Amino acid sequence: MDYVTAKYPPQFVRSLFNLTEEQMNAALSYIETHRSEVEAEYQLVLTQAEENRCYWEQRCQEHLVRSAKVDPKPSQEDLWAKLQAQKARHELEA
Repeated sequence: MDYVTAKYPPQFVRSLFNLTEEQMNAALSYIETHRSEVEAEYQLVLTQAEENRCYWEQRCQEHLVRSAKVDPKPSQEDLWAKLQAQKARHELEA
């Protein structure tokens, strides 16, 4: 729908989605005939996509917070110390 509202050339859209000319014409015709319904459903899709993005962004943030609190395993202590030293050097350079 973004390509239609942005008035991208049909040839460009066809190539992106590997559509035949007949398929592209059918899609454009359907969109024009049912414009209000298509736009309403598209807004719903965008809203759901944003909700999903926010959900997973929050989950990722929570995971990072939990991961930061976990102490390294004894076999990883040397690597952990090197990583912390490297982080400290990067912070000084920034």
